[in-house]
Amino acid sequence: MRKLLYAPIIHSESDLGSLGHVIDRRSASLVGEKRWAQHKETVSRFWHSVADYLLSCDAAGQKIYQDGLAADGELGRRIVEEAARRGSKNHQLILDLMEKGAEIRKTEDASLLIQEHESISKLASDKPPETTSGDLRAQGERLAEERDRFIAKTINETLRDGETAVLFMGAYHSVLSHLAKDIVVEQVKEVEKVRAYFYDLFSRRNETRVRQLAHYLAAPISETRS
Repeated sequence: MRKLLYAPIIHSESDLGSLGHVIDRRSASLVGEKRWAQHKETVSRFWHSVADYLLSCDAAGQKIYQDGLAADGELGRRIVEEAARRGSKNHQLILDLMEKGAEIRKTEDASLLIQEHESISKLASDKPPETTSGDLRAQGERLAEERDRFIAKTINETLRDGETAVLFMGAYHSVLSHLAKDIVVEQVKEVEKVRAYFYDLFSRRNETRVRQLAHYLAAPISETRS
């Protein structure tokens, strides 16, 4: 049996590199400073919950596939360490798992990541080119789909029988739908609830639902499964 623990990522500003401040500022203006501050607290508690659960599991021999990671070995470790130094809870958790015996694996195609970063940078600029914004979004969707297929293919080909892996992947990706049928998937947090949380947060339509979903994201894994 091949098993995959899927941990949907909620990105923090530190995960987004040079785009982090711009996206953070725009998000705060869309939802309001107070609600965005509450969101950041939810994200912090979310990562605490995910870390508590994954670090309680046996990490020896576990394989790790990570959103945006296009290298393994020493180079991959340096990439993870640098992201952790910038404050990424996601990458700090990976380092903690590696200390317990987990192993990172190359997950992404570097050329696709570069293309996607360039596309997002144009959309996130203060003055995005209006005549091409629709084309940029379409290109972004195509690149995301190509990345999802590449990642799934990588997992399908490198996760061996008897192995357990963790996939840290952004909640709006669709890697799971492309995985081989014999891979047993366990969602650490339900991806549909992560997506619903962001939809309600930015639509500003249902404050009660936002609070309920925020509670789910921040709650200990054992509590959400009881």
